[in-house]
Amino acid sequence: MHPLIKPLLAEDWAAIDPELPHLLELLFSRAAGEDWHKAGTFKDHLLGLYRTLALWDMPREIRLLGLFHSVYSNEYVDLKLFADRAPLRQALGEEAERLVHLFCTMPRTLFTRRLIEEGDLPEEGMVLEREGAPAILLSTKDVAVFAIATIADIAEQWHSWQDELFPGFPGPSKPRRVQDHWAAALWPGPLKPTSTALSTLSRLAQPLSEMPPEWGIPTPPVFARCTARLDPADELAAATLYWQAVTRALPIASPDPTRRALEAAAAHNPHVAEPRLLLAQLALAAADWEGAAQHATAGLALLTDWGTAWDKRIAWSGWVAWARILLQSAEARRWPEMLPGLNGLGLVEA
Repeated sequence: MHPLIKPLLAEDWAAIDPELPHLLELLFSRAAGEDWHKAGTFKDHLLGLYRTLALWDMPREIRLLGLFHSVYSNEYVDLKLFADRAPLRQALGEEAERLVHLFCTMPRTLFTRRLIEEGDLPEEGMVLEREGAPAILLSTKDVAVFAIATIADIAEQWHSWQDELFPGFPGPSKPRRVQDHWAAALWPGPLKPTSTALSTLSRLAQPLSEMPPEWGIPTPPVFARCTARLDPADELAAATLYWQAVTRALPIASPDPTRRALEAAAAHNPHVAEPRLLLAQLALAAADWEGAAQHATAGLALLTDWGTAWDKRIAWSGWVAWARILLQSAEARRWPEMLPGLNGLGLVEA
């Protein structure tokens, strides 16, 4: 496992960064734990984004960008926790605060769309026009940093509710009236995994495979280290098949239809953990210990790669704990035969 998995699960912030407890105290004193966000609170989202960037081994200033990424507000949300830049500049340092402020003030949808359209890191940087304000010029390195932050940001929060709010993102679209689309507006919706966002993120990630080593920025591990592109049709198929499996929309006289659906989901979208973890559980029930270990190992690795859950009905930490239970059960070659025995599982032994 990644060496930061256990400190992150234990919320041992000082073990991750000795200055982090002080920074979290500053952040949470501004009521981030009381503000709403898409799958929880703003605090949950900020910590989740930091977790992903830490597991990607990002430099400290990029991790801090994630932790404070919307605190000056931005084009999507009104979550201004700091009206003055001086406190953050003093707490984070010049470079990290510069990144935070720039990420908050730049037109992020335009940035995402333009980088996807270009397909490469722009050698001369990127100019982002703003209505009623001067254009912003990003250096090539800033483009890469903000692509990394955008991938982590969207992956941490996006589920089926945003799929309906922002159809065709990041392309231009006409906002739809709440009164006319009241069902889509009801939060949190079914909490189905996104059917659209990951294929977009795979395209946003591809230019990151070009980063020069002298920048000291690791390539994120997702999408085969930013070399694989997920087709939108495959993403939709995987989400649909997975949802049929977990909502019992398939025949349940035997586990075969569900297993086949999950295998197909994993084939269509090999970049997410949850289909593999359900396959591991089916394999355990069938005493297929080797198959269970293979699926559980793959699922745990993908959870580590992302630092967030695809199926957001359960928190990332819960999925990680379950993956470890599945793996240790496969290695011990034991699994409850009776339903109440499943309720008794819980202790992770390693």
